[in-house]
Amino acid sequence: MAGSYFGVLVSDPWLQNQFTQVELRSLKSHFLTMRRETGSLTLGDLPSRMSKLKNVGENLSEEERSAFLHDSYQNLGDEVDFELFLRVYLNLQAHATSRMGKGAKNSSAFLKSPTSTLLHTISESEKASYVGHINNYLGEDSFLKKFLPIDPTTNDLFEIAKDGVLICKLINVAVPGTIDERAINTKTALNPWERNENHTLCLNSAKAIGCTVVNIGTQDFIEGRRHLVLGVISQIIKIQLLADLDLKKTPQLVELVGDNQDVEELMNLPPEKILLRWMNFHLKKTEYKKIVTNFSSDVKDGEAYAYLLNVLAPEHSNPSTLVVRDHLKRATLVLEHADRMGCKRYLTAKDIVEGSPNLNLAFVAHIFQHRNGLSTPEKPVSFLEISPDEAQVTREESAFRFWINSLGVATYINNVFEDVRNGWVLLEALDKVSPGIVNWKIANKPPIKMPFKKVENCNQVVKIGKQLKFSLVNIAGNDIVQGNKKLILAYLWQLMRFNMLQLLKYLRSYSLGKEFTDSDILDWANTKVKSTGSNTCMKSFKDKSLSDGIFFLELLSAVQPRIVNWRLVTKGQTDEEKQMNATYIISIARKIGCSIFLLPEDIIEVNQKMMLTLTASIMYWFFKQPTEDQRSCVSSDSDIGNQLETSSTSTTYDTESESSTD
Repeated sequence: MAGSYFGVLVSDPWLQNQFTQVELRSLKSHFLTMRRETGSLTLGDLPSRMSKLKNVGENLSEEERSAFLHDSYQNLGDEVDFELFLRVYLNLQAHATSRMGKGAKNSSAFLKSPTSTLLHTISESEKASYVGHINNYLGEDSFLKKFLPIDPTTNDLFEIAKDGVLICKLINVAVPGTIDERAINTKTALNPWERNENHTLCLNSAKAIGCTVVNIGTQDFIEGRRHLVLGVISQIIKIQLLADLDLKKTPQLVELVGDNQDVEELMNLPPEKILLRWMNFHLKKTEYKKIVTNFSSDVKDGEAYAYLLNVLAPEHSNPSTLVVRDHLKRATLVLEHADRMGCKRYLTAKDIVEGSPNLNLAFVAHIFQHRNGLSTPEKPVSFLEISPDEAQVTREESAFRFWINSLGVATYINNVFEDVRNGWVLLEALDKVSPGIVNWKIANKPPIKMPFKKVENCNQVVKIGKQLKFSLVNIAGNDIVQGNKKLILAYLWQLMRFNMLQLLKYLRSYSLGKEFTDSDILDWANTKVKSTGSNTCMKSFKDKSLSDGIFFLELLSAVQPRIVNWRLVTKGQTDEEKQMNATYIISIARKIGCSIFLLPEDIIEVNQKMMLTLTASIMYWFFKQPTEDQRSCVSSDSDIGNQLETSSTSTTYDTESESSTD
């Protein structure tokens, strides 16, 4: 849907979400100045006129900007509107960041690939591997089977991905149930609107399962920008392949550690690290004396693979594998061994020798899935026995983790409770939510060896929270350093909530600078639903009647009448019916452009925090639409405007939301 900022049309919802209002004002000013100087503005004019822009002007020379645009766009004579200007700016910014190597120590190759537009040449080996994965897992899909199998030697993958269906389906293979397939537009011939909805749905769903999709928009899929499309696909496949590297799913992993403290440490490791630990655990049983620390240079000679497979499947071993000296020949024998085990290759012998990190990771992950060589623990692991309250904490940790990653922070978060303890990630998130609020001169950048440096960072985090009027009674920086889960979740909830309220405040002119409150969001939602003639009402964000999902379906229908197919809606009376409605709500909300991180269980159980985020996200999406799309709701909006003018700047967090944090 189109959105208007300061009289300038921005049609892509994703593009609207990449900038703060301050950034948009500044960029608009630069854009208008450039256009005034020449009367018109073309792509070819931009390299010489973008020298004053932050990051792009500072970190790239005019020659570098010119070369990048020449490689990226076919016709530099095309006239530039504001939306194209924003896209070029984002692409150049990513190019500059990639050249400087920011975040390299904190991101794996899988996570970096889609966020950098520098990678215009793609790996044919990776493409072939991912195509093989898609053919294997989606070949029998009722809709896609007429397009599959895909020929990896062609660009058919990118053509098929243009309607968004394939990536939506791939997300459901990686994390089953993420997308309600009733929400996917699967007609044989989709119009541009339906295709855009599918792309919006897949991008918001990809974020919700942990993918990094900064600088990727629906237009990139439509145009078939291969490096970006492949980057998203690679992340989704990675999530699927690493899904079993979790103690809850594979309790046998407890064999990798000793006492309970080590088990807790293992649970907090990212899956790639657990996979490396698993690999080294088996290699210790052999004559192999090295420690494998990565999926690139350490496995190039194929020797570690040979020893690993001999441990896991000695019946298929070939004595020649460890005798042969040529690395390529050894890699070939390793893959033959894997074939005899029944493992999918994911890579070629050449990929092993060249040290392709993505494909080697995929190969080892599949070996783990197929045969991990671990024994089942004799007694249940106490760490895995969680109460309902702990289950909710786990869900909230996931929601906040994916939300922080979606902000585009340089440091990728694998575990909130561990990764925020040095304070740096929280400072990055605060700077994204409220640019300029962090005093980076006194911040300590990782790696941080001295504990008091972490406390200094966290003290600034708490100080900024108080400045933003968060409820932080008896919270100190050291509580974050110590990993106090309750306090960390309470802080992150208030940060997410602050971000939502700020976005709403900036978007809605009738607020007249007044602060939005939870009550304003509640009143808006009830007013919108009432305007349709419905008597359904939400008494509060913990109203148990919300569990059937009907209210949110009516709210979504009120803001976008065509989005809900009422023939698919159940009465929400049984647990199964509630589940069906909840999954449908989440998918169609993401389909129209809402960026949300809740699960169906949050709706069914009426998680107060997640109810607020869902309602606020729908409200934010509605306010972003062009004024003409809202004319039918003028009277109801004016009612809310009157309420805002008389509302207090206090919030209901202290009385309502805080109770759910305790």
